[in-house]
Amino acid sequence: MRRGEFDAVYRAGKRRSGSHFTVFLRANQLSQSRFGFSIKKALGGSVVRNRIRRRIREIVRCHRLEIPAGWDIVIHPKSAVARAPFATLTAELLQLLRSV
Repeated sequence: MRRGEFDAVYRAGKRRSGSHFTVFLRANQLSQSRFGFSIKKALGGSVVRNRIRRRIREIVRCHRLEIPAGWDIVIHPKSAVARAPFATLTAELLQLLRSV
C-alpha cells in the first residue's frame, strides 16, 4: 500500500484496539485484503522494529485464509508486542481482524 492509501484507511476506516495492536480497516473493492504495517521508532531500534514486523507478517501469512477478504488493513503494534509470546499475538490479531 502507498502513503495515500494509508491516509485513506486512517480517514475513512474503522479502528479496533487490543492490548498489543491497533488495527485500522477500510473496505476495498478487491477480491483480497491488503495489509500495511506502521511501526513507530519509539518501539525500539531497527533490530526490534524489524523483528516486530517479521512476527506480524508471519501471522498474516499463516492465517491469510482466516482473515476476511476485501479490506485495506493497517496494523499498529504497541510496545508490549516485542516481549509477548507469538501465540498470544496471533490470537489477539486474528480476533481483531475477524471482528470486521
